[in-house]
Amino acid sequence: MIKDTSAQDKQVAPSLGRRIKWPVTIGAGVLLVSGLVWASVSGSSVSESIDRSELRFATLERGTLVRDIASTGKIVAANAPILYAPEKGTVTLIANPGDKVEQGQVVATIESHSLTNNLKQQQALLEGMQSSLERARLDARRDQLKAIQTLDMAKVDLEAADRESRRGDQLIESSLISKIDYEKSKDELHKAKLLYAHAQQEAELMKDTLSFELKNKASEVDRQALVVAELERQVAALNITAPVGGIIGNWLTEQKARIGQSQPILTVVDLSAFEAELAVPESYADELGIGMDVELNFGGQLVMGKLSAISPEVRNREVTTRVRFEQQAALHLRQNQRLSARVLLENRPDVLMVKRGPFVNSGGGTLVYAVKNDLAERTEIQLGARSMSHIEVVSGGEVGDQWIISSTDAFKNAEQVLIR
Repeated sequence: MIKDTSAQDKQVAPSLGRRIKWPVTIGAGVLLVSGLVWASVSGSSVSESIDRSELRFATLERGTLVRDIASTGKIVAANAPILYAPEKGTVTLIANPGDKVEQGQVVATIESHSLTNNLKQQQALLEGMQSSLERARLDARRDQLKAIQTLDMAKVDLEAADRESRRGDQLIESSLISKIDYEKSKDELHKAKLLYAHAQQEAELMKDTLSFELKNKASEVDRQALVVAELERQVAALNITAPVGGIIGNWLTEQKARIGQSQPILTVVDLSAFEAELAVPESYADELGIGMDVELNFGGQLVMGKLSAISPEVRNREVTTRVRFEQQAALHLRQNQRLSARVLLENRPDVLMVKRGPFVNSGGGTLVYAVKNDLAERTEIQLGARSMSHIEVVSGGEVGDQWIISSTDAFKNAEQVLIR
């Protein structure tokens, strides 16, 4: 039997060249593929690369762009009058902050001795003038009676003279009296007529004079009555009442303090009507208008309202506005409660738009990096209207394009950037 050749086999170790052949071949292939990829992305034009996780992307779409203004504010009472001191004096605060009050309820009093004393003096003066007026009326009646008496006596004298004149006519016809006596009787009649006429005129003049004097005195009494009425009103106003129903807000002075005229005392908050007070950046002031819709956010609960007032002045680079909205018991509103809001300026339908991002500021709103595959290309754009969440794309993009909306500062203004 013939044996196998195993006894003749000899183990030969591989050479060094054959051991490194395959790793070198694989490495060369990887380098070749990388070179081809690098060449496919324009080689020398790609000068930067950045990790994808560091970027934010957004896709261009068409829709309705709602131009709005983000703002913050607080809840204020639509009617919260401040009560002022009508006169100087010592104030006594009756209602405490937080107390509920009804309309017309006395909430504070002011003690003014000078005003009270002045009222009493003017009242006494009015009483004296009223007494003088009554006395003048009595004197007028007395003087008028004397004038009537004088007129009546003149009438009697006239009748007597007329009778003597008629008797003289009869006697002169019978030649029983002399011509001198006859003429004397005629003179007496003429004199009596003059006296009667003067007495009538005197009585009428006396009546007009007395009426004029009484009218003047009555006018003086009326003027003094107006002075007293005004002082009575001022004294009554020392009891300060609530102009509306609600609660007492804050004391604006101390208890039993000596205050001056027109100094604020306290506030009354009307809880039946609230408004939102918003602070809007002054750059949007010219775009605001009365009646614009406003979306109010009370801790996640949205309520729609309308602009009711716009302040004509700018404070701290902001314009103060007021928003009226429908009151809802479920809101549980409180004075000075904080809130956020959106002022809705306009709706633009069928607008090409993209989400807002830092690229607007870093690129100046004129350039963006559009993504195609793994390459971001620098693209010039033109942006339009802006809202809180989106911005209008006027030119430089189409529906479905993907943009990098994060800051472009890391791209160093490169034409193309590789996204790893």
